[in-house]
Amino acid sequence: MDDIELRLPSGTIRLRRARAADAPAIVGLLADDPISNARGDSDSAVDPRRYDAAFQAIDADRAHLLLVGVSNAGQPIATMQLTIIPGLGRGASPRLQIEAVRVGSDHRGRGIGRAMMLWALEYASEVGAGLVQLTSDAKRNDAHRFYEGLGFTASHVGFKYVLPAADGSHPPER
Repeated sequence: MDDIELRLPSGTIRLRRARAADAPAIVGLLADDPISNARGDSDSAVDPRRYDAAFQAIDADRAHLLLVGVSNAGQPIATMQLTIIPGLGRGASPRLQIEAVRVGSDHRGRGIGRAMMLWALEYASEVGAGLVQLTSDAKRNDAHRFYEGLGFTASHVGFKYVLPAADGSHPPER
């Protein structure tokens, strides 16, 4: 994927495929979010090798596209992960799953998330997806309004089952 210039109301940012060197900044964006942080997304709570291994697995699988929005100074300030899921439903058209949409707290309210999501919808059309889906924590009322403003509908109820960690411990249930 070539870098994409996203136009914002107050300038531009560059959207590009994440690199291994971006992993700490992506984890920082996740940790910057109180809900994600409470789930254990923290650059200090998890062995960095686990994040490195996860990044490598995502990057090696062409069904996944982990992206960063980069400031003019070259710093990752936003992220999202896109996954193409093949399926037999909906006339055997693939669907695009959007995960982990985050904009750094000091960059919110500038149209970055909106520009990234609109680009993701274009990307979904390009890859032939018949549906774009995402999940959002029930507590994220502002995010729900944001997604609804983009045309998403809260049409389904999602369920999650949190498995114990490999060491037998139970992560926070959220």
